[in-house]
This record gives sequence, C-alpha cells and structure tokens, in this order.
Amino acid sequence: MKTIFSGIQPSGVITLGNYIGAIKQFVELQHEYDCYFCVVDQHAITVPQDRLELRKNIRTLAALYIAAGLDHDKATLFIQSEVPAHAQAGWMLQCIAYIGELERMTQFKDKSSGKDAVSAGLLTYPPLMAADILLYGANLVPVGEDQKQHLELTRDLAERFNNRFNDIFTIPEVRIPKIGARVMSLQEPTKKMSKSDENQRSFITLLDEPKQIEKKIKSAVTDSEGIVKFDRENKPGVSNLLSIYSILGNKTVEELEVKYEGKGYGEFKTDLAEVVVNALTPIQDRFKNLVESKELDDILDAGAEKAAFKANKMLKKMETAMGLGRKKR
Repeated sequence: MKTIFSGIQPSGVITLGNYIGAIKQFVELQHEYDCYFCVVDQHAITVPQDRLELRKNIRTLAALYIAAGLDHDKATLFIQSEVPAHAQAGWMLQCIAYIGELERMTQFKDKSSGKDAVSAGLLTYPPLMAADILLYGANLVPVGEDQKQHLELTRDLAERFNNRFNDIFTIPEVRIPKIGARVMSLQEPTKKMSKSDENQRSFITLLDEPKQIEKKIKSAVTDSEGIVKFDRENKPGVSNLLSIYSILGNKTVEELEVKYEGKGYGEFKTDLAEVVVNALTPIQDRFKNLVESKELDDILDAGAEKAAFKANKMLKKMETAMGLGRKKR
C-alpha cells in the first residue's frame, strides 16, 4: 500500500476551499492508501499567533478532520509539534537547502512583501514541510495548486540528500484534483479563497451557520451575462461556483450547465446554497460532539504515538547518513 502525507495549518477555522481542496480528498484516499494527516502547528508560528487562539484552532482543526469523515482506524491523525522528529529533520534539510531557492518561493514573496521584517522561519519553513513528507516515505502528497512549488522543492531536497549522503528518501509525487483544486474567493474570484481575507463575505468556513452560507453565496461575484457556463478565463466567478456545486452536489459541470440553461444566477445560487448547507450540516453536528471530548484526545494521542514510531526510524537513518551523533559500539 502506497503512503500519503498531507497537513493543514491551524490558523483559523478552515474554509470550504480547504475542505474541497484537501480534507474531502483525504476522506476518499484513506481507503486506498496508508495515510498520515497532520495539524501542522509549527508551520503556523512562522507568523505571529495568539497562543490561546492557536491552541483553540489546533483542537478545532483536529476535530474537523474527524467530523469530515476521517477514520482514525484507517488513517493516522496527529499534531506536528507532538512528534519532535519533524523539527529535527527539518533542521537537517534546512542545512542542505540554499537561500536562493528559498527566496524564490512564491508564498515567501507574497507573505514578506511590504513588511519591514519577517521571521527567519517564514523563509526556511519549506525544508520543514519537506521533512513532514519525507519522514513517512510518502509516495503521494495531495495539495492545492498553490503548494505545488513547495512539493517541487521537497523533491529537489530529497534527491540532493540521496545523492550527497545515502539513498534513503522516497521521491514523492504531487496529487492535484482536476476540479476544485483551488476554490476561489467569492468576492474576488481570481484569488484563492482564504480564511485570512479581510472581507468575510469572500469565504465560507465549515462552521458557518446556514443563513451565513446562503447570504455569502447570494452575494458572490458573478458577471452581467446571466449565463451559467464554465469559463475560467472569462467567467471566473460563475466557474468557481460551478466547481463548488459540481463537487458537493456530485454532478458534472456539463450537467449543471444544462440544468440551469436559461435560468439565470438567482435560482443557481439558491440551489448552490442548499447544496453547501446539506454538505456541511452533518460535519457540524459531529464536530460539536467531538471538539471538547476525551475521544478526540485519545485519537490524537494514538496518532502521535504511531507517527513518532515511523518518523523516528527515518530520522535515525538521516542522522546516520549525515554522520550525526555517536556510532554505537
């Protein structure tokens, strides 16, 4: 069975985009692969965080993983900082990464743009992300388009380590879905949907109330044509809504285009809001029963133990390959 690793930062309640682009995939993949899914809290502190809010977000994200359908008997769910091998391996990979390639990362450029100062961690977190993946011998990494560059760097670092020290790392492949890989903002459909967007109408979170969801979808930017048709270049707003509808409503885009031919955007948006609410209601119900429960702590404790067992094996191989520590007599 091939191995999959992926993680999400606990920087706020996850959006519909995170669910479609990541967690929904995870639920489907857990039946076919040996899956390791991680709450990557060490990545979150590359930018300032309120400690109490961060703790709350870590627990919320972990509960949402389970509420969305992740089966802890089939997949390993854990918190990154509870497995020290991630930070240790991240430092070792940082030592073979080059400053120039880290400075070329698009996300670093975006997050550091216009800032007087940024943390060193913001520059160097791609090697930590590489460690997250390589520690588990991941064959596939399901990510959105925005993370593809980081996966390419992960592959480069793995090959560099293998060539320079010892051939121990599996070179991971990127897995990006054809539809829904990048859910866009409801207000600026040329930008990715993000929970950090100042405009609250631009994103839907998994814990939004039905009335909030309906209001946000009805105010979503479309165009003046009134034609429900997929055309990412010329009709980005409508295309974004069609992608969401297609995935959550289990219908092809072509079926939806036929269904709403000549009907305009009003009926289309009303139906889409109902589809989103119906998809999120069971997740929200399960979340409420889980988030403060001992059951969640038990799942995370078991996940950390299982993840550490596997990660420590690879960490020891890395240390031996690089010559760290003492040779056992």
